[in-house]
Amino acid sequence: MLSVMALERQGVIPEQGDVLVTGANGGVGSYAIALLTRLGYRVVAYTGRPEETDYLQGLGAAEVIDRATLSEPGRPLGKERWAGAIDAVGSHTLANVLASTRYGGTVAACGLAQGMDLSASVAPFILRGVTLAGIDSVMRAYADRVESWRRLGELLVPEQLDAITSSIALDDAIEAVDDLLAGRIRGRVVVTMAL
Repeated sequence: MLSVMALERQGVIPEQGDVLVTGANGGVGSYAIALLTRLGYRVVAYTGRPEETDYLQGLGAAEVIDRATLSEPGRPLGKERWAGAIDAVGSHTLANVLASTRYGGTVAACGLAQGMDLSASVAPFILRGVTLAGIDSVMRAYADRVESWRRLGELLVPEQLDAITSSIALDDAIEAVDDLLAGRIRGRVVVTMAL
C-alpha cells in the first residue's frame, strides 16, 4: 500500500498507462496487483513463473510478462512503456524498469529479491524526469502507517485476501522456507501458533 500511495503522490493516474509490478507472485507483488486493479490501473505482472498466469490474472493483472525480459543488464534507455511501477526485485530488473518508464513516470522500489546492486544510468532521471521513490516500512511515520492500513481495509476484499494468503503450522515452517527459496511459494504465508 505504501508503494501505491507513492505512485499516487507523484501523480501517476490510471489514464497515463500501464503500471508494472515486479515480483508479482510474492506477497508484495500480489497485494500491489490487487490494490492497483481496484483503483482502476491497468496492471502488467512480471514473473519468473508463467504457470501462475491464472493466479495473477485472478488478482487483476491485465497482462503477464516473463522475468527474462528485464532481468539481465540492459541499455541506459529503453522504449517507454510504464506510467509507473512497483518494484520488489531490484538489481538489473529495477535498472531496466527505470529505463523503460515513460516521461514523468514513477517507480516505487520496495524490495531487493534479485539483489541490492543497481547498475543504472542517470538517463531516465534527467532525460525523462523519472522519479525513483524508495519505500521504507521500518522507520515510516506513524501517520503514513495508519493511512496505509485504512486504505488496505477499504480496498481489499476477502476473496483477494483468501487468494493471496495461506496458513501453515509452525512445524511446517522449515519446509515452507525451502519452498520459498526455491520459488514455489506465492503470496503471503502466515505461520499459526498452537497454544
